Amino acid sequence: MNLGQTLQNGILVCDGAMGTMLHAAGNSLDQALPALNLTNAALVGTIHNSYVDAGVDVIQTNTFGASRLRLSAYGYGDQVEEINRAGVRLAREAAQAGRSVLVAGSVAPAVNVHQRRRTSAAQRRDALREQATALAGAGVDLVLLETFGYLDELVEAVEIATEQAAVPVVAQATFGSDTRTLSGHTPRDVVTALAGAPIEALGFNCTLGPQGSLAVLRALREHTDRPLTVQPNAGLPRRVAPARFEYDIDSEYFLRYVRELLDSGARLVGGCCGTTPTQLAAIVQAAEEYRRRSGPELVATPRASARPSTAADGPAPITGPDEFMVELAPSPAGGVEESLDIARQLRDAGIGQVSVVGSRNARAQVNPVNLALHLHQRLGIETLASVTTWDRTIMALQADLLGAHTLGLRRIICETGNPPLLGDYPHVDGIWDVDSYGLIELLAGLNNGEDYSGFQLPAKTEFEIGARINPGSREPTREAARATWKIDAGARFLVTRPVFDPADLERLLELISTDNVSVLAAVQPLTSFAEAELLAHEVPDVRIPRRTLDALYNAGDHAHGVGLELTLDLVSRIRGLVNGVVLAPTANPVATVRAIVAGS
Repeated sequence: MNLGQTLQNGILVCDGAMGTMLHAAGNSLDQALPALNLTNAALVGTIHNSYVDAGVDVIQTNTFGASRLRLSAYGYGDQVEEINRAGVRLAREAAQAGRSVLVAGSVAPAVNVHQRRRTSAAQRRDALREQATALAGAGVDLVLLETFGYLDELVEAVEIATEQAAVPVVAQATFGSDTRTLSGHTPRDVVTALAGAPIEALGFNCTLGPQGSLAVLRALREHTDRPLTVQPNAGLPRRVAPARFEYDIDSEYFLRYVRELLDSGARLVGGCCGTTPTQLAAIVQAAEEYRRRSGPELVATPRASARPSTAADGPAPITGPDEFMVELAPSPAGGVEESLDIARQLRDAGIGQVSVVGSRNARAQVNPVNLALHLHQRLGIETLASVTTWDRTIMALQADLLGAHTLGLRRIICETGNPPLLGDYPHVDGIWDVDSYGLIELLAGLNNGEDYSGFQLPAKTEFEIGARINPGSREPTREAARATWKIDAGARFLVTRPVFDPADLERLLELISTDNVSVLAAVQPLTSFAEAELLAHEVPDVRIPRRTLDALYNAGDHAHGVGLELTLDLVSRIRGLVNGVVLAPTANPVATVRAIVAGS
């Protein structure tokens, strides 16, 4: 079968969602599904057979996301060729159906949206080339580039895939409900960018259901005479368990739009997320009906050009060398009056800034962002808020941050955090859509006028972005590398975990270039030997010098006073290393802060 001639003169039906079928069979989506080509080949083969039995003309290999960069996240980075070749073999076995069935090598973007900012174009190209070479070498009939949300990545992928001279290439972007890609490009932009590319067909898949797909297809048809492809989702999924989703599909509705897609110029039609062999059998029927009818009636919808993006930057908050900032955790049970009273007394004691951090337990408490806003609005004191990523999705984080910015909060300390293990809700689990690095990227993007997916916002934010560093880390070189990544991602000030030994702080700062950032050192006054011993032995990456432990032990009932003396000595020794000091008292914060301020 000659793919180009067939698509010019007729219709091909591609298969549906491999991932949906694997998920329905009990496989979590949070794994390397292509690795099932090796670990559960029988299941993958059965799914291929079910699509062939439905009558499709093209089946796609189970290699979506089978690039080195994606597979490495799951420990399969060294099995790229093995996984891709196995995927082709399983599809080819199913394609031996007594009729002509093509095997398409599925190639997704080399990185997911979270990895994109951390990898270079050269790394992406190398990963794509490795996968495309493996697929071509295993004997695919065509390479199907699918679900590309960023136009630059699609152009890169086309250039790489078409290096395999003997293998035809089909290029598919993905568009949102606004008919733009994640990078903000319109159907016309995609057509223009690939106008001279030696591909057999151009189209899109995923993200949109049948109705939205029709609008995009018509927009593409207005700007190109190339054969067009479309693989819509079944619609939106329904969450049936914490990590389980299913689709409720109205097959008649889906089929009606497939007919319109064919009438509007689609030449390769299939399904994406949520579609199954049942829907594909209906598409096969619609294609047969279309072949008996006349050609498509073309309708187009013009679109505007894409908007360019710019780099984000912003000033760093600086605490004077002789000033203190104070950390304050929300009071338990959701109350704010106690926190408000403490902050008022701190302000009256000369503290100009309060950093609101989350409590370490799972009890009900006010969100640090909300408390920071409340203190600022009620007292006029400058506030920072620590934001953790473990307990919220990227969309929730984004919404909270945009709302906080609207209400006046500007300074954010980005942390990953961990689910608390004790408290009123002992079974709280984590989400971790992004880590602290990803949160920094999100804030930098908002400052640049775009959301995490690259969509343009009406206005740019003005966040001052902070990040944590830990002088007590057992791996200072790795900690310094992480700090550098955070700075490169957009952090403009660094706040340490509590420092107990000036040597640890000095050692870490020697490994970090801090010319363009402010560094604030956190100091936690120790009030007893028991507190110090717990921190030293039960909290990871806390290093308390032996001399400090001995001093508190020998102080007996006078440990509180000795702890204050140790804190004053520590502050005097680290002030020359940093731009400011953050006091993080755990008990009697007002009295402790007053004593330290008076003694400094």
